[in-house]
Amino acid sequence: MNSVHIPNGHVKLVKKDNVHVQLSIPQLVEKVLSRGEGLLTSTGAVSVSTGKYTGRSPKDKFIVQERSVKEKIAWGPTNQPISEEAFSRLYDKMINYLDQQEELFVFNGFAGADKKHQLPIQVINEFAWHNLFAQQLFIRPTVEEMHTHESEFTILSAPNFKADPTLDETNSETFIIISFERRVILIGGTEYAGEMKKSIFSVMNYLLPEANVLSMHCSANVGLEGDVALFFGLSGTGKTTLSADPNRRLIGDDEHGWSSNGVFNIEGGCYAKTISLSREKEPQIFDAIQFGAVLENVMINPNSRIADYDDSTLTENTRAAYPLEALDNIVKPSVAGHPHTIVFLTADAFGVLPPIAKLTKEQAMYHFLSGYTSKLAGTERGVTSPEATFSTCFGAPFLPLPATRYAEMLGEKILEHNANVFIVNTGWTGGEYGSGSRMKLSYTRAMVQAALEGELNSVETVQDAVFGLNIPVHVAGVPDEVLQPQKTWADPQRYEQKSKELAAKFRENFKKFTDVAMEISRKGGPLQ
Repeated sequence: MNSVHIPNGHVKLVKKDNVHVQLSIPQLVEKVLSRGEGLLTSTGAVSVSTGKYTGRSPKDKFIVQERSVKEKIAWGPTNQPISEEAFSRLYDKMINYLDQQEELFVFNGFAGADKKHQLPIQVINEFAWHNLFAQQLFIRPTVEEMHTHESEFTILSAPNFKADPTLDETNSETFIIISFERRVILIGGTEYAGEMKKSIFSVMNYLLPEANVLSMHCSANVGLEGDVALFFGLSGTGKTTLSADPNRRLIGDDEHGWSSNGVFNIEGGCYAKTISLSREKEPQIFDAIQFGAVLENVMINPNSRIADYDDSTLTENTRAAYPLEALDNIVKPSVAGHPHTIVFLTADAFGVLPPIAKLTKEQAMYHFLSGYTSKLAGTERGVTSPEATFSTCFGAPFLPLPATRYAEMLGEKILEHNANVFIVNTGWTGGEYGSGSRMKLSYTRAMVQAALEGELNSVETVQDAVFGLNIPVHVAGVPDEVLQPQKTWADPQRYEQKSKELAAKFRENFKKFTDVAMEISRKGGPLQ
């Protein structure tokens, strides 16, 4: 039997006979297959199903209401409080459950590529494939680093251990609970591996700003001249796709910190959406799904074991987890300088925002705080069709601190480093969702490329009458009429109606930012 004890985020395993620490990728793949947790695909990736939960479960996420963090956390629907007593009860029951398992899998690694701001972590899993996922997503230590590795935060993940809401103060059998004082994350009742990734991100979103480092939900890459670009946006808006540029080296696809020295990746891998994935459209991602990669909820041909990325039988939120090293064009280690260009990505279901516009300083702060996009099917439980939503800083579900804390830090860095900021709509054109069509990826790539190369910094623009955004009149490789949304709609009156409807949603949402400078609200938001 295993004996597990966790003082201050570091697990001590008293008896290790059935506790597998730091297995190699081939060893973990063997365990996944022998335990019947998944199948081997034609490319050598492991294919798994996450069962009932095919996306995050935000209503089941909690932070322990401890004395040291009580006054700092932005409590609410996103950061739900749970008592120390309830956490302790669940913790004890979960430890007892893990003690009874025939096998446990342990990964020791890091979050944060910048050594100065690196968090040593430990992940303890009931499932072998979850431990494989952790190895692919977090930063793997060198042999030398393993000798001195002392975890400062631990994840305990046991999908088959379920809470009792009536006794455990949870909302369902599922729970994701962060204790900042005990430096432990408990995850139970869900097989969706993304909960591990996002829990550590939430932890970093608390710890990094305390060290005067801006934590960001964005992808990042760097050009041949050392020019760094950031891409902000929620899941499904194109962060991974657009940052995987063959002409630019990838820093990371989802989570970063911005310190006084520049940008660094928080992770060691990528967690890409794979619905409709093809080598033609996204060759780097397609070819990265090699031996040891994890495919979540992707339908596999039972005979050929070839993945069918067009099949959404289980969910639209099909995923692939793979290490950064699976990509040819990366920055290693994943650190770079200060950004020259910042792109806010949105998937506008109303179909009224322009495909690209250059933002003033006030507009940049307004749209960063607004974080408008559409929730896409499958990324969260219960979301089956796109919904208009506002996610502060393009990452509200993962921000423990007040939103203005992150926004003010970003504003200061934009000014300090003279970064150019653009908003890019990867959503709908020619009409709203259901009548219009999704923006062509080739057009989006052309517009982003022009922005990165500085071609849009001083071009002729026309101002959108409703949102006040400055839209380029011409971008090479994009039909001029596509740049101005109203010209793509068959019904001009319907376009104007939907534009004003969305503008009203922006204004209503922004009312909650009572501590934001009036200049940002007045100059950054819609004109009407």
